Amino acid sequence: MRSMKARPVAPGPDVTVQEVVVPGPEGAPAVSLRVYQPTGLKSAAPTLLWIHGGGLIFGAPQNDDRTSIAFTRELGITVAAVRYRPASESPAPAAVEDAYAALRGLMALADDLHVDIDRIAIGGASAGGGVAAALALLAHDRAEIRPVFQLLAYPMLDDRTTVRADLDALDVRLWIAKSNRYGWSCYLGDAVAGPDVSPYAAAARREDHTGLPRAWIGVGTLDLFRDEDIAYARRLSDSGVPCELYIVPGAFHGFDAVFPRVEVSKEFWRRQVQALAGAL
Repeated sequence: MRSMKARPVAPGPDVTVQEVVVPGPEGAPAVSLRVYQPTGLKSAAPTLLWIHGGGLIFGAPQNDDRTSIAFTRELGITVAAVRYRPASESPAPAAVEDAYAALRGLMALADDLHVDIDRIAIGGASAGGGVAAALALLAHDRAEIRPVFQLLAYPMLDDRTTVRADLDALDVRLWIAKSNRYGWSCYLGDAVAGPDVSPYAAAARREDHTGLPRAWIGVGTLDLFRDEDIAYARRLSDSGVPCELYIVPGAFHGFDAVFPRVEVSKEFWRRQVQALAGAL
């Protein structure tokens, strides 16, 4: 999860940032992307479609300017951060459909944006990680676009966590059980934790993940999503999907956004860079 306030970061002369608009899902508004690229990029480069956090109810690409710029600078890739409709305005499956529209938009603009269509990764943090995981399922099932990797930072994957009473007393920070119930309820309405939730809304609802792109999942031991993230990583592996699970002892939800300069946060980011470099 990121702060509710979006504070743009100056990218420096070596990274160029632009706003791009692509067609939205059928019957829905257009989708905008905040695109970060190495300045002067002239040939096709790997691309990361990034989905911001915010509990499904708030947030914006600018909240992740720092890391998006850093990914671009460190790896020489394009990062396209999508603005999706918040659950408070548009419930499920709006967020994942917006993300899919962004993915299609990148394909359509591949020549203009110098996107290597064979090396597109998808990723996100917190709620954005959950939407990215659902996007991997949706893209697999529609079989139009094949992302090669999913980068999931403490992803929000399972609405059924909202009915776990034992988590109310868990010593977590930033995103607590009450917040989680509110976010999922906004997105799913009365269906939350019920039998009819689509895996395109909550990726953990699917049992078989055969054929999905390889993944990296990172989560802290004091994160509300720890159990569901570990279970999801195990399920991916059991389905034959290579998945690297990185567990950070003592880390709470969004620790790297709150304390980006401490060594544990720097290492968390380095692990993501290494995973992306290996995949792209």
